[in-house]
Amino acid sequence: MKKRVLITGAAGFLGSHLCDRFIKEGYRVVAMDNLITGDLKNIEHLFPLEDFEFYHHDVSNYVHVAGDLDYILHFASPASPIDYLKIPIQTLKVGSLGTHNLLGLAKAKNARLLIASTSEIYGDPLVHPQDESYYGNVNTIGPRGVYDEAKRFQESLTMAYHRFHGLETRIVRIFNTYGPRMRLNDGRVIPAFMGQALRGEDITIFGDGSQTRSFCYVDDQVEGIYRLLLSDYSDPVNIGNPNEITIGDFAEEIIALTGTDQKVVYRDLPQDDPLKRRPDISLAKKILDWEPKVGREEGMKLTYDYFKSLSTEDLNKRDHKDFTKHIRR
Repeated sequence: MKKRVLITGAAGFLGSHLCDRFIKEGYRVVAMDNLITGDLKNIEHLFPLEDFEFYHHDVSNYVHVAGDLDYILHFASPASPIDYLKIPIQTLKVGSLGTHNLLGLAKAKNARLLIASTSEIYGDPLVHPQDESYYGNVNTIGPRGVYDEAKRFQESLTMAYHRFHGLETRIVRIFNTYGPRMRLNDGRVIPAFMGQALRGEDITIFGDGSQTRSFCYVDDQVEGIYRLLLSDYSDPVNIGNPNEITIGDFAEEIIALTGTDQKVVYRDLPQDDPLKRRPDISLAKKILDWEPKVGREEGMKLTYDYFKSLSTEDLNKRDHKDFTKHIRR
């Protein structure tokens, strides 16, 4: 009998790649997404498959799935700062109410739940690189706090269910991840730089370019998540690529990759934007025998090829996603 997995946020960037992986591994996949930030284009190739089913649903409301479930992966959440600054309450709700609903479902189904946490729980870190023992440096009431605190609460709630109810849970702390199916207009640095390069626009850097990021290719991230789900380790685990680069140097890499010659322009750094971000992945190496395999040069070329394949209409979508119909005043 094939095992059955529920993936929330399934039409999003990471969620859709997880759907692909679990189908490939022989699971029956139940995909769920409210399509606020997700896109059915990311999973439409799976619709004809007998082992794939999709539910259009917001997990902040009660979640019902008929039949058995072996695993639940909770990946529903806005993940780009522009998204969660525009829909802050929905971001808090999916991390709190959504997580609570899925913990209840996991308990009822006797399923193992893996939650997608984030390096953002470390905030603007005072420790570098960041390992899992670091408590973080987060502004709880700043504009970005809606995402950071939703994820921190999600971790607390998950561990409470694990300790009090004996629920099988896993927590992955995801660092910057990139690859095909990223939204070109989601405001994050890789799609922003690549979109600007492909359209022949100036490359925009927020701050002076000295802030650092560490980028993990999506296939490596999915492999780490898959191994963690099937492991017997219940505390949080960092999954990311420790190869760090300044945003200024990264802009130069993008210009070299795209073969364009536009100039770099600088804008003010947004409030509470972290100045450094690099995972310590010693724990993942030890307990999962995992480390990233795809180098930045290879991964960026694959991502660039994906963005190049977009239609002219998609490529020219500079305006950010409109959430008006999802907001109640």
